[in-house]
Amino acid sequence: GINAEYTINQSLRHLCSKSFCCSAPSMEGDKPAKAHRSPHSGAKADKKKAFKKKKKGVDGEKSHNPRAFTFSGGYKTLEKAARRKMDIDAKKTRMPTADRASEEPPPYVVVVHGPPQVGKTTLIKSLVKHYTKHNITDVSGPITVVSGKQRRLTFFECPNDLQAMIDLAKVADLVLLLVDAKFGFEMETFEFLNIMQTHGFPRVMGVLTHLDLFKDSKTIRKTKKRLKQRFWTEIYDGAKLFYLSGQTHGRYPKNEVHNLSRFISVLKFRPLTWRSAHPYVLIDRFEDITDPELLRQNERADRTISMFGYVRGTAFKPQQRVHIPGLGDFSMKDITSLDDPCPLPNKEKKRTLNEKERLLYAPMANVGNVMYDKDAVYINIPDQHVHFTKKSLLVGDKAKEEEEPAAAVTGHDVQSDSEAEQGEGEKMVRTLQDLQSSMDERLRGSQFQLFKHSAPIRNEDYDPEEEEDGVSEEEDEDESEDDEEDSDGEEEEEEE
Repeated sequence: GINAEYTINQSLRHLCSKSFCCSAPSMEGDKPAKAHRSPHSGAKADKKKAFKKKKKGVDGEKSHNPRAFTFSGGYKTLEKAARRKMDIDAKKTRMPTADRASEEPPPYVVVVHGPPQVGKTTLIKSLVKHYTKHNITDVSGPITVVSGKQRRLTFFECPNDLQAMIDLAKVADLVLLLVDAKFGFEMETFEFLNIMQTHGFPRVMGVLTHLDLFKDSKTIRKTKKRLKQRFWTEIYDGAKLFYLSGQTHGRYPKNEVHNLSRFISVLKFRPLTWRSAHPYVLIDRFEDITDPELLRQNERADRTISMFGYVRGTAFKPQQRVHIPGLGDFSMKDITSLDDPCPLPNKEKKRTLNEKERLLYAPMANVGNVMYDKDAVYINIPDQHVHFTKKSLLVGDKAKEEEEPAAAVTGHDVQSDSEAEQGEGEKMVRTLQDLQSSMDERLRGSQFQLFKHSAPIRNEDYDPEEEEDGVSEEEDEDESEDDEEDSDGEEEEEEE
């Protein structure tokens, strides 16, 4: 009996804990039922509000308040805001640098550095081919190209010499560090990085080459990741690193070179304080203008050298002392402004450059059609375009000139097979070049014979002035005879 009573009590408690709602029909005198209350929040309420605003023509989108919703985008937005705050703080701590470049700034110096056999020459050839559509065979000295409407670039291959590294680190605006992916970083790379830290650190971009030597894609990914982390440790986190795979016809792939060239063309260079305050020149070419007679008398006489290049930094002054690395300090005799050998295109709004505006200036690499010297201008014409000039007059190897026949037949050069195939007009021009006398002299000595046994009529026997005098005398006599006849006829008429 006790267990049954306990079970009933538990059941009653369980039933009493539940709430029952019973609605009975309203009787007279009771309060009316509550009216329906529409929801003011929630998905249904938002949907109705948007429908009403759309019906009235009001935009239902919420206006974004950046201060109220700073981190609404997640961790990426938080990272972006934190980076922007750090950039603002860094700008406050630095002094603003004034860019003293002229309206047409000189070409930016791009130094290509790397250990031997890493692909420096191939990279310069590929970049020049991309910018100018020209093929260069000899990469020596500075090579200037027009890369855009307002930008020119001067590529310079850095040799594996400590003095050359020091000199180029002083003038470089951008450094392309080439690294052999198969071997890794070498001692020359670390030496050049230390030199750049001493002379003012320019912009640096890394380029990994010889990636085609890896046969496994997994090994390539691991190598790229390892070298990228090492490169970031030496430069800074986030430094640009490009990858160049195998070569085709002595050039790197077009799409990889295109990505590298596009990044170089839009890169912003920070002007260094010391360079902006001092004038300096990267010599494109030089010429020895010393008097040959003075050198004949004394081979160790002082030389007079004329140097050509773009002035960077501030302006030079006459009689200013300059320092030439490896030679010492010298005084300039004079400064002359010449025409720009690689000018910028016109200022018309264009998306791309046409073929005529893709200029290339590389005097030490024997590339370019026009060369400006101190007292002369040289025009280079390829041999395949020379049609009217004789080969003996062209500047070439002495061996080639000795191979050509030196004998002359009837005052003309011996014709080669190519000359024999020339047209009639080219032959006439070359014949006129062989004349030893002028046209007037040849006419004075000319003669012709009317009959077979008659004496020849020479030009010397013919005097046009005497003939004109004789003709005028005969005309006067005829006129006087006509006048006499007219007067006699008038007299006879009068007598009749």
